[in-house]
Amino acid sequence: MSHPTPRTQPRRSVAEVLEPLEIIASTSTSLIANHDGQFEVAGQQYELPRYLFVGPQGGAEPIRIGIFATIHGDEPEGAHAMVQFVRLLERSPEIARGYCLFLYPICNPTGYEDGTRYSRRGRDLNREFWNHSVEPEVLLLQSELCSHAFDGIITLHSDDTSHGAYGFVSGATLTKNLLEPALAAANEILPRNDNSIIDGFNAQKGVIREGYQGVLSAPPKVTPRPFEIVFETPQGAPQFAQVQAAVVALTTILGEYRKFISYAANL
Repeated sequence: MSHPTPRTQPRRSVAEVLEPLEIIASTSTSLIANHDGQFEVAGQQYELPRYLFVGPQGGAEPIRIGIFATIHGDEPEGAHAMVQFVRLLERSPEIARGYCLFLYPICNPTGYEDGTRYSRRGRDLNREFWNHSVEPEVLLLQSELCSHAFDGIITLHSDDTSHGAYGFVSGATLTKNLLEPALAAANEILPRNDNSIIDGFNAQKGVIREGYQGVLSAPPKVTPRPFEIVFETPQGAPQFAQVQAAVVALTTILGEYRKFISYAANL
């Protein structure tokens, strides 16, 4: 079992990175903060940060999308991207028209504090899902994945071995058609990884159709399957560029999926 490397720097503050979201939620009519997801590690109390952004009414049942970040604690770029994304939504709520966006900016709070990939219990949480895990963060996230029956799941990661952006797709058959335009839009900010092999998987223009076992995903037997996208930025790129690329990718995916839903409704 892999363990986190010893911590040599002061712990990073979860509250500090989430402070902008808390400030927005305190006055926003669209963003709601949820502080109920508590768990304990070595006698300390922690929280799984959760937020809900309710977009303008779209005329039908809201589309439920779960957006997750920093399940590896040494990938803070996703959490910062989530903050910038919410700021954009507050300025331009039309981006979220017809959506209920369930936001999980820091899925591994202890790993984020310690600056390690793993949780403080020494687990890679992104290999634990739907595998009889006893890790409290995974149990809380699995409960969210079951109870909200998401139409789509987007996870933000950063890869310290990649020179460009890429992504994993699974679930609904249209998923590839959501990731491709997201990568194209992000390519205005960061290069795309066009290698034929990425992270050990076959890839086509930055799109991978396979994946690791135990990653954050919809419950195994849920039908219909939601679209599932893992969007990866190159961690060696400047953080501001990774954040901007992730925000552009999220905006593009929401726009493309709305077009698909609209088209399907008119068939």
